[in-house]
Amino acid sequence: MIDSGPGIPDEATIVATLRAAGCVFAEEEAALLRQAAASPGDLADLVARRVHGIPLEHLLGWVEFHGHRVTVGPGVFVPRRRTAFLVDRVVEYSMARPGDRRTVLDLCCGSGALGLAATRALRAAGVAVHLIAADIDPAAVACARRNLEPLGGRVFRGDLFTPLPGEPIGRVDLLLANTPYVPTGMITRMPPEARDHEPRGALDGGSDGLDVLRRVATEARRWLAVDGRLFVETSESQSDTAAAIIERSGLAPSIAHSPQDGTIVVEGTRVAL
Repeated sequence: MIDSGPGIPDEATIVATLRAAGCVFAEEEAALLRQAAASPGDLADLVARRVHGIPLEHLLGWVEFHGHRVTVGPGVFVPRRRTAFLVDRVVEYSMARPGDRRTVLDLCCGSGALGLAATRALRAAGVAVHLIAADIDPAAVACARRNLEPLGGRVFRGDLFTPLPGEPIGRVDLLLANTPYVPTGMITRMPPEARDHEPRGALDGGSDGLDVLRRVATEARRWLAVDGRLFVETSESQSDTAAAIIERSGLAPSIAHSPQDGTIVVEGTRVAL
């Protein structure tokens, strides 16, 4: 962090610059950029890059998610605050079941934020967690390894379930799949920070936004333990279709709504036949 001084833009100037560029939380961003800067030149560069639309989290190298600082980097999807509701649902469901051990699979893991937050919450409650994760994007995998390997997690690179070892088949208790769900035709309407600086594959869910969910659901029952549950985030308009997709895959569907911000999590449970 650098202090105010000769040649260093004052706080008000930085805030005004960021606000003029459309940064809604300009005061908070200015403080964070000042903390991250190592020199006046570094601060000027950070502010300039932010003004040109680089996500704040990519400039800082981290994002606050579910009470934890998660490493992120250029070209990696930035986990949204609303997705913390999915983690809450995972923990709530897990704690309502007997047993003190869980196998957690974070699929389409990106930075690994969901796996990290769920693992820490469950371990804090006395539950032992075996954590595995996968993503197809090499930048995401490298980032997830930095976040998850200190927790004992293993991160695999490849398409959905393909790179995973066979040992968790039929043993996954909690399957977290933050699949892309923006319809292809809506990508151009997204904020430039996401549209221009996050990987297209982490955003584009196909014509109706649910193509990747369909692929996950097709395989999910094979990987889940009895009473294991799949958790995915969708929009309100997609929730009924997503639940129907999950039901056709052989899982018992349910839909959870966040009372705080309206986040939708569609879930599917493997029930005993």
